[in-house]
Amino acid sequence: MPLAFEILHEDEDLWVIAKPAGLPVLPGGGFLEHTLLWQLQQQYPQDTPIPIHRLGRGTSGLMLLARSPLARSHLTQQMRDRQIRKVYRALVGAGDLEDDFTITQPIGKLSHPVLGYVYGATSNGLPAHSECRVLQRRSDATLLEVTILTGRPHQIRIHLAAVGYPLLGDPLYDVGGVPRSASCSHPEKVPVPGDCGYHLHAYHLTLTHPKTGRSISITCPAPPEL
Repeated sequence: MPLAFEILHEDEDLWVIAKPAGLPVLPGGGFLEHTLLWQLQQQYPQDTPIPIHRLGRGTSGLMLLARSPLARSHLTQQMRDRQIRKVYRALVGAGDLEDDFTITQPIGKLSHPVLGYVYGATSNGLPAHSECRVLQRRSDATLLEVTILTGRPHQIRIHLAAVGYPLLGDPLYDVGGVPRSASCSHPEKVPVPGDCGYHLHAYHLTLTHPKTGRSISITCPAPPEL
């Protein structure tokens, strides 16, 4: 499991880091010490940087962390007011997707045999909004840029699956945006959100600095396949 992360922007109020795929952000699902938050607590016990948002364990790329109470309050409010722009790269199967398209499928809780519930596409869920653009059409895949205007759990994975294009390699979400059940070959293995294998990268982040008021825009180079 990768444990190292790179700091791309650092000042007394905030960090922007590059999280590797495979590293959970918070404890849970069998991961207690091998998490980003645990590492931060060990390295900075007096002044632990606090994640402002989450990335899935299998998602790589940009994460925003607060280093002061002012920053935490201000950045959380920016996130709530949709003032932080988050752009992702995602890889789905080949097909006839439009060059630009919008997904507004609501996202809510669905029952899960191991965890009790997971999030998925539901008719009575919370509003969710993703703006998508095709960057490249390959013979076996489609590379997308996805900008999320809401921050529902696993939003991009659910949204793309809901319109018939699950992320390539996603072990959990199937066409329709609902979780897969155990496979016939591995009936004891029920997929959970922390399973890796999908291709999703937090590529670009734009925010307003909580103290100076200036705009900060940071890009994190994507893995080769993205």
